[in-house]
Amino acid sequence: MIQITDIPTEQTTAATDALLAILAFIITVKVYRSGEGIDLKKTRIWTWVFGLLTVASALGAAAHGFQMSRLTKLVLWQPLNLSLILIICLFAAGVVYDFKKFTLPKALIPVLLVCAIIFFTITVILPDVLTTVFIKAEAAAMLFAFAGYIILASRKTIKGAGLMAAGILVTIIAAVIQAIHSVKVVFILEFDHNGIFHIVQMIGLIILFKGLQAEFRSRGAGKNEGEILLRHRLR
Repeated sequence: MIQITDIPTEQTTAATDALLAILAFIITVKVYRSGEGIDLKKTRIWTWVFGLLTVASALGAAAHGFQMSRLTKLVLWQPLNLSLILIICLFAAGVVYDFKKFTLPKALIPVLLVCAIIFFTITVILPDVLTTVFIKAEAAAMLFAFAGYIILASRKTIKGAGLMAAGILVTIIAAVIQAIHSVKVVFILEFDHNGIFHIVQMIGLIILFKGLQAEFRSRGAGKNEGEILLRHRLR
């Protein structure tokens, strides 16, 4: 029989992970609806990012929330880790797509996916690599994304770039909090570094979504204006 964990911080970690999964799923749907008629390639990239985050967060909620054998938990963490690795790769692809004015080298995503599978295989064979190399890879990807959107915001190249940079900054802050294992907060319930990370990350996700939405809307408005102008010319 499956039993809920009796560790308070694991309970709050599981609960916040579940909330993160729900939020990520809602954003996944909203991103697809916002962008499918404007830029399908960009929409697919970011739909996959938030969709994989939904999967990873749901698996995390199960891993933290229920008592299970070490082997079961180890098996459960494998698709979770793969999802996180793929998120980093697709996140980088999304930044490149915006930075190159909505174009993407054809080989980029296949190369990133192959690298993700290779890296995941290494983490299965050498689990200790995950906690060291993965954190460094995540940090590098987030700093790259942050720098990219700061440049785009300063150039005023695309709408929503400032919000994207802000969302990434919040994500970096969340990752720093998660890395400090001694962090604990008691507010009605007890939250450890993982629970606090999830809460801060949710704020970052909302800001990222607002940035994506602003960019889609700006191009959608331009598209509508173009269609109206074309109709006038055809009259």
